[in-house]
Amino acid sequence: MSALPPLRTRDPAVFGRVAVLMGGTSAEREVSLDSGRNVLEALRARGVDAHPVDGIPALVRELQSGSFDRVFNILHGNRGGGEDGTLQGLLEALGVPYTGPGVLGSALSMDKIRTKQVWIAEGLPTPPYVRLQGGDDLRTAARALGLPVFMKPSCEGSSVGAFRLTGEADFAAAAEFAGGYDGMLLMERMIEGDELTVGILGEVALPSIRIVPKGGWYDYHAKYQAEDTQYLCPGLEGADEEAIRTLAMQAFRAAGCTGWGRVDLMRDRSDGALYLLEVNTAPGMTSHSLVPKAARQLGVEFDELCWRILEQTLDRMPEVRA
Repeated sequence: MSALPPLRTRDPAVFGRVAVLMGGTSAEREVSLDSGRNVLEALRARGVDAHPVDGIPALVRELQSGSFDRVFNILHGNRGGGEDGTLQGLLEALGVPYTGPGVLGSALSMDKIRTKQVWIAEGLPTPPYVRLQGGDDLRTAARALGLPVFMKPSCEGSSVGAFRLTGEADFAAAAEFAGGYDGMLLMERMIEGDELTVGILGEVALPSIRIVPKGGWYDYHAKYQAEDTQYLCPGLEGADEEAIRTLAMQAFRAAGCTGWGRVDLMRDRSDGALYLLEVNTAPGMTSHSLVPKAARQLGVEFDELCWRILEQTLDRMPEVRA
């Protein structure tokens, strides 16, 4: 399915008072604040009674006083971010509708290693990997996989702590980071080819985007700061485009996700094979972000995209359906 359904409502009063949850204390705080400001402006432009809330403790205080009817979650990351299932469990317990995947999909997708394990069990393609902890020998792991490889925290996003290891000179900085990091690390074989992403909006996989960073690597700078990164949408054509959208939706559902999100993939330039990398359950909504770019290809501008995402919260409260 590539066509989006009609809007379910055009009445902003249906949503009541909406908290746009942003900021928080994760490593992705600044990106979340940027995303949140954009979402807030878009919802208000459509007449939604939307208000900013910075972080989960502030939201709890507001909910205790009955201030909000639903939450547009645009927190990114874990450890004070809103993508690891903690926030979702809180809102489920309180009976407050929210955007994005539920507890299981959020918690599972936040952990890249466990997401890969599910995909492998489901027979979905993902690069070979090794699980690491801070004291493990990176060179031994890299030799087992075969250079080049990527190393990154299993439970971070936005390329935080990501290292591209192509030769001996790359190991020192990666080893220093790994030695001071207290979580699990993922090292996976680098698929050399095209980096692609597919946004998910309800039951629709949006057109793929092929990302062409000028520096050859889609790192934090290329994602959020560089103005010379190219975004080609759709990223593929014909049967290949259909295949990547189908795979992305399979991966999203296998990870227990519903609502909206984004699936990142690689396409091997040697044989065209697709490989799943990770799922993002609260994708960025900044000026550089990918889901808005893909939605625009279907004629959906940013304010309508935010509205459609917020509409998904109506499914969490059957009694308010028209």
